[in-house]
Amino acid sequence: MKGLIVCAGKGSRLRPFTLTRPKTLLPVANKPILFYAIEKLAEEGIREIGIVIHPSQEEMIRAAAGGGEQFGVSLTYLYQREPRGIADAVAAAEEYIGQSDFILLLGDNLFKEPLRTLIDRLERSAACILLTHVKNPQHFGVAEINASQIISLEEKPKFPKSNLAVVGSYAFKAGIFDHIRALTVSGRGELEITDAIQRLIDSGERVAYAITREHCSDVGTAQRWLAANKWMMGELYGESNAISEEATLVNCRVHAPVAIGSGSVLKNCTIGPYVSVLSGAHLEECHLAHSILLRDVTISGTGKEVIAGIFGDEASITGSDATGLFVRKIGGDPE
Repeated sequence: MKGLIVCAGKGSRLRPFTLTRPKTLLPVANKPILFYAIEKLAEEGIREIGIVIHPSQEEMIRAAAGGGEQFGVSLTYLYQREPRGIADAVAAAEEYIGQSDFILLLGDNLFKEPLRTLIDRLERSAACILLTHVKNPQHFGVAEINASQIISLEEKPKFPKSNLAVVGSYAFKAGIFDHIRALTVSGRGELEITDAIQRLIDSGERVAYAITREHCSDVGTAQRWLAANKWMMGELYGESNAISEEATLVNCRVHAPVAIGSGSVLKNCTIGPYVSVLSGAHLEECHLAHSILLRDVTISGTGKEVIAGIFGDEASITGSDATGLFVRKIGGDPE
């Protein structure tokens, strides 16, 4: 079995943060989103992993993930040159996958459910898809189920037939490529993976599913990014903190969970809960909670009022400039 991670999206809903790095390299709990997907596959003994990227992303993603040695896997980089949908990205990997069964993961999705759940059910099916209950199914690919299999799939339907959304984790046999090659462009201008799976169903193939009740997140907006950071920090750190030995804290109160990267200097601050500081921050006389700080952020003199949100590389906020700014724009404590 091989792994395939799709990472070629532009991340337009996460600008300006994605202007300086690919969406899949944005940090959650101070680790790139992409790394969680690679680690998920490695946990199941999958050692051959293809990563579908846009050529413009290659330098930064290769610099971060390399050839996969740090994860105990072999990474192969594949190219989707135009953003024509998930199925088109999968088509770019057909030669790489060959006749192997494979796990497909979307590079901007996080989930706790073990992949073994999908792998085991693939043995008796042409495909298996991870689903979860959502409150707003019209924003997702939605499955209609009957007994132990899926009977229909629809991408972002106006009138959903259920509240079961596709999480972004799939197991396929190689036969899926026959159906991808037969696809036509959808009304959204893309080749939809849900349409390819529907073709499997219509041809009489069995498409199994698993419903997860564990945490999962599509890190596609600022709010979802903050929400993912919150639950992942809870999972990884609980009531503890991850503070680099190369960070300096002077007269600070820290409410777990908090992650602080190397080269950061904090003085007279209250930090947490659910704050991740990537590296190089300079924080003084401020109170942060439910926040993500990218590299080299400076915040000072904002006093006791809690500020929350996402602070981009080299952001500099002083005094009253920060009062309520990010709470209004980003939303602060995510639901």
